[in-house]
Order: sequence, then structure tokens, then C-alpha cells
Amino acid sequence: MLPAKRRRNGVFAMMNELKEFYGGKKVLVTGHTGFKGSWLCRILTDLGAEVTGYALEPATDPALFDIAAIGDDIRSVYGDVRDYKHLKQVFDETRPEIVFHLAAQPIVRTSYEQPAYTYETNVMGTVNVLECVRLCPSVQSFLNVTTDKVYKNIEADYGYREDDPLDGYDPYSNSKSCSELVTHSYARSFFSDGHCAVSTARAGNVIGGGDFSRDRIIPDCVRAAAAGEQIIVRNPRSIRPYQHVLEPLGAYLLVAMRQHEDRAYAGYYNVGPDDEDCAATGELADLFCRAWGEGASWADRSDGGPHEAKLLKLNCDKLKALFGWRPRLHVDEAVAWTVEWTKAWLDGAEMKGVMDEQIRRFFAR
Repeated sequence: MLPAKRRRNGVFAMMNELKEFYGGKKVLVTGHTGFKGSWLCRILTDLGAEVTGYALEPATDPALFDIAAIGDDIRSVYGDVRDYKHLKQVFDETRPEIVFHLAAQPIVRTSYEQPAYTYETNVMGTVNVLECVRLCPSVQSFLNVTTDKVYKNIEADYGYREDDPLDGYDPYSNSKSCSELVTHSYARSFFSDGHCAVSTARAGNVIGGGDFSRDRIIPDCVRAAAAGEQIIVRNPRSIRPYQHVLEPLGAYLLVAMRQHEDRAYAGYYNVGPDDEDCAATGELADLFCRAWGEGASWADRSDGGPHEAKLLKLNCDKLKALFGWRPRLHVDEAVAWTVEWTKAWLDGAEMKGVMDEQIRRFFAR
């Protein structure tokens, strides 16, 4: 247990505190062109950080990164985390103080189709980022974003804790387990002197406006509803820790800030909803249809795809105890905010402003 003085305020950091810390800081975000990366860069820009992003070009069309013109307000570098030489050049040029590592091959089904690429990106990509952090003396806080799927999932009806065994089943989940282990080794081997605080964050399933990925339930719902078609749900009884994308991003910002101030905060953190907001995929589809209206409906139609776990929950007591953190949105609100964003986009709204308004409302709660 950390001393009481280190559990400052006992509440989640509010926007003004985050602005005070991140304002003027040099921050590097890998995977900045993705769904979560785009939202994170927008928050950091709002906070006054000097942001550099390093990632492949957006993987979807449309893409949130383009829709909200995220690249207009940051330094955006297209590159592959597997390319150590180029990545090191960007670190040397940028001299970041804080690094968020989000770059990954993030889709379970794609990992079955391209397992070697998945491991190269998610494992060796992490090694390359950590090497750059190790050799860049300006970096004082590093956060590796992994996933709730890193755990050896026996599908028990309880939330996994940070000290439970790691052993993801499919190539994606397993590669992120390996990414965790690589980070743990680097933390012990190269950062034990405290010159840079190192943590990992294991977040539950995220939803929110601007996710156009394949094989994800909410993007599938959006595509079907926007086209006036029935939504197809593959595994309606699978239970997942669904949460709005701003929930884990707020936690990432908090962890990176706290461990920068006090290295004792470095560690491993789950980020997910309370049990009452863990929902079956069919329940999530119901919430979406109600929020969308216009006669939206869904059908249960398994396509015989590869193995996916039926039950997964996270225990987030550690994050709550150390930081006083609590989820801000219930799952029905998370879905409603996603529909709100999507309909604004379909109506031709200026989406950077829509994002800023949702960010403001989220941190004001």
C-alpha cells in the first residue's frame, strides 16, 4: 500500500489537473492513427501537450484520424514499429518525456489469418519501442497498452486480477501476453534505477464514435444500421467488459502522470467497467438498437469463426484503491454516446468539435 500522501486527493484526476501536468509536455504516441490513438491524441492536444504520433497510415476507410483531422494539430509520422531504425530516428528527433505505446495488430480474427505478422508487430514492435525508451534519456514515463485478453481465461465468473497468470489463447491475445512479459523484463532489467517509470494497462473492450474496425460488434452495428440493414451478431451470449473509449484513455493519462510524479505507481493495471456494466454481446446490440431507433434490429447468426472466449471480466480494485478511480459512464450511456457521435458524423457535423464536446462532458462528470 502506498503512503496516504501519495494517494493524492483520492479522486480521479480532473481536466484542470491533467492540463497542468500535460501542458507543454513532449508526448509520443505509437498507433496514433487508430481508433484509440486518435482519441488519445485529441485529448492530449486539448491538454496542451506537444504530441508526436508514430503509426502506419489509417487501417480503415473511413478512419477517425482523417474524419477529425487529428494530424492537423500534432506531428504525425507514418512508420512501422517493426522498423527499429526509423523508430529510433523519431525518438532521437522528438526527445519525448512521456510515451504511450498503442501500436498493435488488434483484431483476433486477423491474428488467425496473419499470426506471424501479429507476433512481429505486437511482440517485436514492443521490443523496439522499449529499446528506444531505454536509449532515450528524456523519457521519464512509459505506458504499454495491452488488453484484457492477456490472461489465461478459464471463463470463471469473476474478474481477473493483475497477478493472475498470463496466457492468451489466440495469436492476438497471446502476442499481447508476450508484450506484457517483454515489458516486465525491461522494467526489471533496465529501469530499476527509477530513471523511467514503466507500466502496462490491460483494458476491456472499448466502444465509441469513430471505430470502423472489422469484426467488432459496435462497428458492425453502425454499418448495418446506417445502411438500413439488419445487424448480424455472431456470439450474442459472449460476455465482455465493454466500456467507452474515454474510460481507459483517462486511466492511461492518469497512470502516466502519477508514475511520472512518483515512480512507486509504476506497475500493471486493469481498466474496465464494474460488473453491473459487463454485458453480453446481444445485450449490447439491444442497447444499440434502442439508442439508434429507426427500426434497427439484430439477428443471431454464427458464422462458425475461430475460437473466442464466452466470458471475460476484469477486477479493477487496484486502480480504484491507488487512485480513487471509478468508471464514469454506464454501458447504456457508452452506447448512447457512440450513437450520438455516429449520427453527428452522418449528418455532416464538424467532428473535431463533437469529440471535444464529448471529452469535456466526460471529464466534467
